[in-house]
Amino acid sequence: MRTTISIEDSLLEQARELSRQRSCSLGEVIEEALRVSFAANRKASLPREPTPLKTFRGNGLQPGVDLASSASLLESMEGR
Repeated sequence: MRTTISIEDSLLEQARELSRQRSCSLGEVIEEALRVSFAANRKASLPREPTPLKTFRGNGLQPGVDLASSASLLESMEGR
């Protein structure tokens, strides 16, 4: 697909130089840069490993309590 974009002169020159080094088109260099950028953004937005909850006094999380369920938490806090 053809489109027109504005690119800072120094970035365009770097992209042109890279396309010469790789013997590929400027479009291919720009497409690859976009793919790498999008992949990095996806990795940054992936869920991280759960962080252990710090507890003070008591025995920590009690069996049967589902932290993802507000109803379960409410039942546990009210002693149901």
